[in-house]
Amino acid sequence: MADTSTIAPAICPALLYRDAKAAIRQLTEAFGFRRTAIYESEDGTVLHAELVYGNGMVMIGSRGRGGVFDEAMSDAGPCGIYVVVEDTDAHHRRAVEHGVQILMPPTDQEYGSRDYMARDVGGNLWSFGTYAPKGPEIVG
Repeated sequence: MADTSTIAPAICPALLYRDAKAAIRQLTEAFGFRRTAIYESEDGTVLHAELVYGNGMVMIGSRGRGGVFDEAMSDAGPCGIYVVVEDTDAHHRRAVEHGVQILMPPTDQEYGSRDYMARDVGGNLWSFGTYAPKGPEIVG
């Protein structure tokens, strides 16, 4: 895979967790994300964190700290996120070793990808697989 770690993503999912520190720990240790920024309040609440995987990024924060985004997200359900990985089976083994809840083991898909699905500590669904979308080709 080409090194795309210096390309700033144009779209970044933003997720809030009741225990943002546990989420950051799980995403980095079990799924291989790298922490690039974390901002905490004086009491240690995660205000904003940025985690990267390849050229993708997810922004993390703590639920219940107030503000427009927190209030708007108060009734939001879990989110589903797809991440391209080179070796689905190795990535899956790492997640299992860290006690991640696996919803679907590595499975060959009809469209040529090999994927697995997991649930994080906040209830969000993460799919990891070898299918790589072609990018921003405009259709229709």
